[in-house]
Amino acid sequence: MAAGHAVVEIALMAPWIFFLFVGVLDFGFYAYALISVENAARVAALGAGTSTSAAADQGQACLYVREELSRMPNFSALPATCDALPLAVSVQAFTDADGDDASRVSVAYRTIQLIPIPGLLAGQVTITRSAETKVFGG
Repeated sequence: MAAGHAVVEIALMAPWIFFLFVGVLDFGFYAYALISVENAARVAALGAGTSTSAAADQGQACLYVREELSRMPNFSALPATCDALPLAVSVQAFTDADGDDASRVSVAYRTIQLIPIPGLLAGQVTITRSAETKVFGG
């Protein structure tokens, strides 16, 4: 074996290994954000499913969503209101197919800027999830 053979191999493989670690880190963060937004929408829909007034439920849904997303890295930068990105929450009251009152909560969350992976993930992603529930009080 020639002297320095291992150094050349490491020099050739190090960028690929680094790229792999960055991809795992980014994917893990995006997966965590996706699950958190899904849970926030579900919890807010359950909380908003207590009346037929979407306007009254908007503030309550915002509180539920903020509580669920409180462990996100950019939580301190989120505005106190939930009417514009990076965190937007909307509540709609509607009548479902069975003729029952229901509510739909949509949550849009913009992630923090991470290292982009060309062709796979942009540096920043907006995640949108919705959840519906029947109104069970009134």
